[in-house]
Amino acid sequence: MMTIQTVENFGRNRSLVDDNPAFTAKYEEIRMAINLQKGQRISLEKEAGRGLNRVVMGLGWGMKQVQSKGFLGIGAGSRQKAVDLDASCLLFDAAGALIDTVWFRQLASHCGSIQHSGDDRSGGGETGTENERISLELGRIPTAAQTLVFTVNSFSGESFTGIPNAFCRLVDEAGGEIARFDLTLEGGDYTGLIMSKLYRHNSEWKMQAIGEHAEGRTFHDLLPALKPYL
Repeated sequence: MMTIQTVENFGRNRSLVDDNPAFTAKYEEIRMAINLQKGQRISLEKEAGRGLNRVVMGLGWGMKQVQSKGFLGIGAGSRQKAVDLDASCLLFDAAGALIDTVWFRQLASHCGSIQHSGDDRSGGGETGTENERISLELGRIPTAAQTLVFTVNSFSGESFTGIPNAFCRLVDEAGGEIARFDLTLEGGDYTGLIMSKLYRHNSEWKMQAIGEHAEGRTFHDLLPALKPYL
């Protein structure tokens, strides 16, 4: 399930929350408790309680544990196997045409408002650590880009189920989690995921949770599956 931190009830009284420790604790509890279902849409500005200028799409995963039989039973055991997942951000115009991409072979959008941290080809690190990050300055994105779609692919061909601690999430500039998708639990025998999209609506950015499984080593393979969401 894709989860969303939402402050619909408390956001209207943010000053009360900030000034009272008890309210602050309850505020954080409510933010973590409410789920956004696939297809549901939210306003980033309303959910954050303020205008958002920067968001980050983070992708993290661990190395896969594989069993080694050894020779005649000698040297048998387990070892870690590198897994290559890739996060991408695709920019579309109002007609649904792809006008720019940010992924491991192009680490920045043409305008410079979207930046990729770089290709991680192995995974690993502490549980919950992001291996790849895509940072966005929403105010600098050209108006021609009306929709941004976030995708995840298993370039090495491993299904998400076999990859430990795999997740992708959208966070705000303060590090608050906006949306999360746990690939290890929900990925199944798929190698691609259309996570979510950001789109312009009446001069503000909104988000739609998608969570659509697909197959493919790069975002190119997912383009037919994401057309209905443009």
